[in-house]
Amino acid sequence: MARIYYDNDADLNILKGKTIAVIGFGNQGSAQAQNMKDSGLDVIIGSIKDRSWDDAEEKGFDVMPIEEATEKADIVHILIPDEIQADVYKEKIEKNLRKSNALMFSHGFNIRFKCIKPPDFVDVIMVAPKGPGILVRKTFLDGFGTPALIAVEQDYTKKAKETVLALAKALGATRAGVLETTFTEETETDLFGEQVDLCGGVTELIKASFDTLVENGYQPELAYFETLHELKLITDLIQAGGLEYMWTCVSNTAEYGGRTRGKRIITPKVRENMKEILSDIQTDKFAREWINEYKSGLPNLSRMRKEDKELMIEKVGAKLRKMFVKK
Repeated sequence: MARIYYDNDADLNILKGKTIAVIGFGNQGSAQAQNMKDSGLDVIIGSIKDRSWDDAEEKGFDVMPIEEATEKADIVHILIPDEIQADVYKEKIEKNLRKSNALMFSHGFNIRFKCIKPPDFVDVIMVAPKGPGILVRKTFLDGFGTPALIAVEQDYTKKAKETVLALAKALGATRAGVLETTFTEETETDLFGEQVDLCGGVTELIKASFDTLVENGYQPELAYFETLHELKLITDLIQAGGLEYMWTCVSNTAEYGGRTRGKRIITPKVRENMKEILSDIQTDKFAREWINEYKSGLPNLSRMRKEDKELMIEKVGAKLRKMFVKK
């Protein structure tokens, strides 16, 4: 079982006198930088000249080119998209790292798949909040925090764990609790969840169930409500109290139908497919595929985005969602 750390396990004084450079000021970068700054840390922003640069300046940060921020930092926290991290690291960060610096991430992709190979004279650490940036910021301002994962991949200073716990505290994560993991475990489970359940599996399930109803003569609008709209109601119940709590909140008919028919959807063959997807992640097959896709200009992703915008469920949904907006 994972060990969970809280506020009393972390000491912000470890970070006294250290400068943290947050590289990127998007969803996570903005939230994490603001939380750390509000916790009393010295935070600067490394960015390119775009809207995020202006946003960071408006929020009171010292903003500078990525190379300059890296030169000034003791801790370099990379919060730009996975697919560009390796190139930015090679071109603008690597040469500016100094002995005993810390290289920090919120997702282990580029370390796990060796797209980034840090020098042996730095710590390599991770704090991965389990929620979007907007939630990381909101819960912090509310006096609480978003749970997170922490990991140490390389401990040159022999103080990496103390450092990562202090950074988690500065983000507000130790108020809720942080779980210790590894870069490999975080990366592989994160990718698996995205592909099999949270993003890939659920969208295909929605599309298939919607299409089944429409193809059998049911009105698309009703099919949308039954297969997509009400899903949030169910996932909210599951998140609030777990699977068994959800069953207590739906009708006996829904419970019996769901319990007896669910396994006809998630069959042994589907479970085998899940294992194959996990194997693709563990053997680096997916990582190589994604990196090649990005370097090729995203031809397949662009095609899929275009095709799915034309689906009936998207067009019906755009119309029905207006019913939930007060005029």
